Amino acid sequence: MTTTYAALLRGINVGGGRKVPMADLRTLLADLGLDDVRTYLQSGQAVFAAGHGDEESLAGEIARAVEEHFGFGVDVIVRDHAYLRAIADACPFPAADLEPKQLHATYFSAPVTPDRFAEIDQEAYLPEEFRLGDRALYLYAPNGLGRSKLAEHLSKPRITEGVIATTRNWNTVVKLVEMTRA
Repeated sequence: MTTTYAALLRGINVGGGRKVPMADLRTLLADLGLDDVRTYLQSGQAVFAAGHGDEESLAGEIARAVEEHFGFGVDVIVRDHAYLRAIADACPFPAADLEPKQLHATYFSAPVTPDRFAEIDQEAYLPEEFRLGDRALYLYAPNGLGRSKLAEHLSKPRITEGVIATTRNWNTVVKLVEMTRA
């Protein structure tokens, strides 16, 4: 039985020297024996089908292959369609009423608990807000991610320590649900 997954590569093609051409990434994933490989945008999303492994082992396999092929390490989170759909469906903010640039999901490699975020005075950042989900954080940033003081605070190493965290805007969240639909 094959499962369709999305691989989220953290921090590639967003400035700096960590460039991964999407055509090369598609070839690399196909060479790993993954099927129906497609990419979305240039910022590190790939969708594929696999008949072997699980999310964690596939993420490790992809991360090793990227490092061997491109010469630098990259964090990878792999999630299946059911998880991606559940994250989109559980959004605590009115996604249909917001501009996609205002709403983001940060995917975590492992569960996170509210105590990790206890130091954050959410009222100090209003109208920006965040809510926790299943290995995810939903962020409402009405002026966009680039201007968000809350997003800046949420990305501090003491907040993300011990987990991989990678953020996608709501357009990408929705597109990955569509692309992973079997």
